[in-house]
Amino acid sequence: MNRVKIFGINICNITLDETVELLEGYLRENKLRTIYTPNTEIVMAAKKNEEMKKLINSGDLIIPDGIGLIYGSKIRKRPLKERVTGFDTSIKLLDIANAHGYSIYLLGGKDGVAKEAADSIKIKYSNVKIAGYHHGYFRGSHLGLKDEAEEKEIIDEINKLNPDIIFVGFGFPRQEIWIDSNKDRINGKVIIGNGGVMDILSGNSKRAPDIFIKLGLEWLYRLFQDPSRIKRQIVLPRFLLEVILDKNAVE
Repeated sequence: MNRVKIFGINICNITLDETVELLEGYLRENKLRTIYTPNTEIVMAAKKNEEMKKLINSGDLIIPDGIGLIYGSKIRKRPLKERVTGFDTSIKLLDIANAHGYSIYLLGGKDGVAKEAADSIKIKYSNVKIAGYHHGYFRGSHLGLKDEAEEKEIIDEINKLNPDIIFVGFGFPRQEIWIDSNKDRINGKVIIGNGGVMDILSGNSKRAPDIFIKLGLEWLYRLFQDPSRIKRQIVLPRFLLEVILDKNAVE
């Protein structure tokens, strides 16, 4: 697979349609495939953290979630084909699961959110099997607490239920750390760290209107909704400036 390296992160140069083809292939296999969804903020964090960089690069599929990655790759004449978001990838996984009767386990969110997301999935995707769900507030490796009893119980439950797809929604970097720490002892076919997807599926949060998404301004909509995000959003112009100044930023 062709990749574009941005500050050391090996982003898959892939379209959403190509992503769907890969996902369908993964779900026919008998091994767990990991999906990470770096955006500009994640790439900038990994740029300063070699362990996180190595973790993300270990993923089977590393999709370009942030619009800044698209702009940065174009600036350095190594253009990514298109933005492929964690949300869109998650919805495509649900579409595939609905078409083939695959099962899914939801892990993350506040108490009740995963259940609400599961209930919503059952209504819209009637052929998807809900294997199980659990909130994200437990003691585990995502908090630097490896082999806690509560985490072991959750992993044992997942393995007993043997889902095809696992959504992990803790937010960066906790979800990535949890997946990497436990991927070798989890039964499943696809596991994806997908942030607030369960909040959206449950109805507790809304995605940006289509016009913002099409214009690459989803970040601006989120800022309107939550002005406190300004500290996080300032990463985008800083990222683009560093891409312009560093001729080796994109390879």
